[in-house]
Amino acid sequence: MTSALSLLVLLLLCDSTQAITANSSYDFIVVGGGTAGLAVASRLSQGLPGKSILVIEAGPDAPDEPKINVPGMKGSTLGTSYDWNFTTVPQPNAGNRKWGQNRGKVLGGSSALNLMTWDRSSVYEYDIWETLGNSGWNWQSMIAAMLKVETFFHSSNYGTAGVGSTGPIQTLINRFVPTHQNYWIPVMEALGIKNNLNSLGGNPLGVMFQPSNIRNSDYKRSYAAHNPGYPSVASSNLEILTSTRVKKVNFVQCRGNLVATGVTLEDNTTIAATGEVILSSGSLQSPGLLELSGIGNSSILTANGIPTLLDLPGVGENLQDHIRIQSSYQLHSNYTSFDILRFNATFAADQLALWNSNNVSMYDYTGSGYSFLTWDQIVSNDSALLSLAKTAAVNPLTSSPAEKTRAKVLLDYLENKSNVVPQLEIVFSDGYTGVKGYPAVGNPLRGAEYFTLIAAVQHPFSIGSVHINSSIDTAPLINPNYFSHEYDIQAIVTAAKFLRKIANTAPLSQAWSVEYEPGLDVVGNGTDADAQWRDYAINNTLTIYHPVGTCAMLPRSQHGVVDSSLTVYGTQNVRVVDASVIPILVSAHIQTAVYGIAERAAAMIISAWE
Repeated sequence: MTSALSLLVLLLLCDSTQAITANSSYDFIVVGGGTAGLAVASRLSQGLPGKSILVIEAGPDAPDEPKINVPGMKGSTLGTSYDWNFTTVPQPNAGNRKWGQNRGKVLGGSSALNLMTWDRSSVYEYDIWETLGNSGWNWQSMIAAMLKVETFFHSSNYGTAGVGSTGPIQTLINRFVPTHQNYWIPVMEALGIKNNLNSLGGNPLGVMFQPSNIRNSDYKRSYAAHNPGYPSVASSNLEILTSTRVKKVNFVQCRGNLVATGVTLEDNTTIAATGEVILSSGSLQSPGLLELSGIGNSSILTANGIPTLLDLPGVGENLQDHIRIQSSYQLHSNYTSFDILRFNATFAADQLALWNSNNVSMYDYTGSGYSFLTWDQIVSNDSALLSLAKTAAVNPLTSSPAEKTRAKVLLDYLENKSNVVPQLEIVFSDGYTGVKGYPAVGNPLRGAEYFTLIAAVQHPFSIGSVHINSSIDTAPLINPNYFSHEYDIQAIVTAAKFLRKIANTAPLSQAWSVEYEPGLDVVGNGTDADAQWRDYAINNTLTIYHPVGTCAMLPRSQHGVVDSSLTVYGTQNVRVVDASVIPILVSAHIQTAVYGIAERAAAMIISAWE
């Protein structure tokens, strides 16, 4: 990355008219006030007090929104004005369905909307980033960065490995645990899965209660915005502009590279950046902003009427995501679940009053019961899945070298790292969560209470893309190619079968009476069960909202978009800092990795400019 002096010299030597005629000027412009954007901006503000930083966020600020702040209201912001409400193009291998792609459109981004899972993947999965050509990106550097983010409040049901003590994001094991969730660890142990009290320390395999990002002081969501641990968010050298969209990044050509001079807003206002422009708009929008600015696959740019400044074919490719299936069970009447808050308004009001007075309440609840498993812990013989994985690895969907590289890594996870890298996550979630829907008013089951088991396949072979669709005003074309390999379908089927096995194993089996979803009328136990499971999987699988890889940190020859300094190839001063740089999807929810990437990026930028 260029120093401040060398960039100034370049701009003096080159055509910098766009910067000179801008409406205002900052040293650094961060596009996107989400998880990574606010984290990196805050650290830059602290580490470069003499520099000015502007964060531009498309969504509003919502500091007092209960649906964001109250842990028990998690998920209620999805589909609202705080959500971009994207959908995929129809997925031909998944019932031709359009899958929802929820992303945060509010200060804090998806850290304001997510379900507050706080976990990490295995050591090997971070180390593979460096093996792929990204010097310095490995477990040791990432865990150091992730620990900077966190202050964990210890409890008796968690250990000490892999948790931080001085960071701005507070995490803890939920203080409210439903009675029937106490069966979670015993039922998994009965199935041969060991309890893991140190799952954040580089070995996530096992069953555990895991932290959520909740503030210990007032039991509000602890996220990238409105966090006392990020004092620089209100500092004099950091400005945040909300409800504002960036139309494009402005460039000048200079001695073989593109130099960013600032950004143009949707209303055609220009703002200058004398230092760097940092894209933190997420996996579904950072690549589109590059394309709108003239960087990407030239054929896509030409089709959208955009002059090509830099032909970079990896932009928007390499889209990867976790996929999930769920099953729900009707509890016996002597158990109370989170569902009571749906249909008993008086009880819900009383519980919310408890939460508002910082007393233990059902509104404290986040799903804290997890398991991370390998296939051989689930099925007696995983050879069929391995055979399908080998077929997927030698039959890529595209000619992209990134896809071929990724397929080899995923196959290695299965063949040689099968006892190290998780293949399946299972979440115990109190209350009903699924596709069928909670019983509507008038349904005799209205008022019933449930628990849900959610299974997420960690390393599907399907890979897709996201590209612009004519302009900033049009939603991007998102095509993850879900279920484009039979391996992914059978992985979900295997997971769904295992959920039923868990529910029917003591002591959890004593808590429920009826399988509500899918139900034995949909998927029975007869000779045609396999076909029924497959059909159920194709029509009911969802994403768990972890898109990564669309501005991949890979060598340019591998269709990478950014180098190991997160600088966009062919540019002098544009970095991407968000989940889109993750080259291969990890076996974890991605928010801790995104915070870690932001911490590493901030350290690099401060070092280059201080």
